[in-house]
Amino acid sequence: MAQAADTARTVIMTVDDDPGVSRSVARDLRRRYGASYRIVRAESGASALEALRELKLRGDLVAVILADYRMPQMNGIEFLEQALDVYPGARRVLLTAYADTNAAIDAINVVDLDHYLLKPWDPPEEKLYPVLDDLLQAWRSSDYRPVPSTKVVGHRWSSRSSDVREFLARNQVPYRWYSSDEPEGKRLLAAAGQDGMRLPVVVTPDGTPLVEPEAVDLAARVGLATTPTADFYDLVVIGGGPAGLGAAVYGASEGLRTVLAERSATGGQAGQSSRIENYLGFPDGVSGAQLTDRARRQAAKFGAEILTAREVTALEVNGAARIVRFSDGSAVAAHSVILATGVSYRQLAAPGCEDLTGCGVFYGSALTEAPSCQGQDVYIVGGANSAGQAAMYLSRGAKSVTLLVRGASLSASMSHYLIQQIEESPNIQVRCRTVVEEAHGDGHLERLTLRDVDSGTTERVDTQWVFVFIGAAPLTDWLDGTVLRDERGFILAGPDLTADGRPPQGWELDRPPYHLETNVPGVFVAGDARSESAKRVASAVGEGAMAVMLVHRYLEQS
Repeated sequence: MAQAADTARTVIMTVDDDPGVSRSVARDLRRRYGASYRIVRAESGASALEALRELKLRGDLVAVILADYRMPQMNGIEFLEQALDVYPGARRVLLTAYADTNAAIDAINVVDLDHYLLKPWDPPEEKLYPVLDDLLQAWRSSDYRPVPSTKVVGHRWSSRSSDVREFLARNQVPYRWYSSDEPEGKRLLAAAGQDGMRLPVVVTPDGTPLVEPEAVDLAARVGLATTPTADFYDLVVIGGGPAGLGAAVYGASEGLRTVLAERSATGGQAGQSSRIENYLGFPDGVSGAQLTDRARRQAAKFGAEILTAREVTALEVNGAARIVRFSDGSAVAAHSVILATGVSYRQLAAPGCEDLTGCGVFYGSALTEAPSCQGQDVYIVGGANSAGQAAMYLSRGAKSVTLLVRGASLSASMSHYLIQQIEESPNIQVRCRTVVEEAHGDGHLERLTLRDVDSGTTERVDTQWVFVFIGAAPLTDWLDGTVLRDERGFILAGPDLTADGRPPQGWELDRPPYHLETNVPGVFVAGDARSESAKRVASAVGEGAMAVMLVHRYLEQS
């Protein structure tokens, strides 16, 4: 018999329209297999198919299906033929009377029947259990591997499918990807009642299909926190990159009621890095995902709330309270706020890039798409550390990786250790003073037009993959009219607000702003969103910790 640990969610199904026979079969099955398998009983082919589809969506496994031959509306052979489409790996058994043995033999060819049993099957120890023991052993030896609870059915060149995969991966949600044009993907779509015209379809752990889900709905259904538990906090941290996570860890560990709101996924740009090798304390390097996961768990350990898929749209001042409003109209209030919104990669302005985003043109999503790049010619746009880390990671499986750099060399923007690694990698080529002139493709990227900045000459190259890591645009437009920013949108703080020796307009306190404090008392900034910040993971974490120290000072004097 199977071990319970191996078959915790595995089903043996019996289908018979005679309630007495159905209960009798189920009773005998439970007596022998109930400790290790779940016995599911149905009294018609239609109800059994509905149950199989629900099991499929939940990710449960079905090892054996026993069906009676003589059932009205849908006989056993017809049922097993349709069940084959839902669970092709399940072993199939037909219960027949002696007069139906010819039909049972024919069914071996029609539905690839594994066995037929004559009724009555008493005693089961001789006529039922030995057959099922052999079938279960054969099933366990087959490729029946269970899959993660969350399943995503989509198309390779669907930008929305790419977004969902990226969202789940960056939030550390295990999932299994199914292409909509492959057999198992088609089976899942059919079980969800979808025709594949609207993708992706995400099947949640409880078996609920979500069609083209929005991030906030998806987050809530896969177990991520999206709603604050209180209306008022000591500290609201906006942004879940290294600066925000650092602030959440230090704020919560020092006794502040802390909530962190992140619009997409914790980790920020650093969370997308395949390997960070110059971060203090990790001589062998650490991936952005690993560092993010550890920081997130550390913040949660100290009691910080972490909200995912919550976009902040406004910051308001109401006396001593700082009001943070979300895109859905809800809000939380706090004594203090730390702005750690980070930056986003600038978009390629070349014609064709916008239409092909998510369909061959990707912004900072090398980790999620890397498995599909095996043996392919890949292009990376950018010359900073994030581009170099992506090049090194993708070069492990790609046929070739070409770095397109607008500048004259990598030395002005990339760390020396990464430059050395790239120079030593035989399948990485660096093309300086080269930009993307245009992206071409019908439904997905097929080729790029590249332009030499100095000579103006162009050439076309065939590729289905380009990853863009250019520039840094601050995510601060929503602060317009509240928090002062520089001409590029980065937040001004501390000494930058008093460069002329006078406090910022509207400042009413008898002290100047603290080092990381904005023109709004009690509102601080940390990390890449701050004007003239270092744009490094270590400095962002340090600023997050420093901002919490200044929050304490502010609260003590308020």
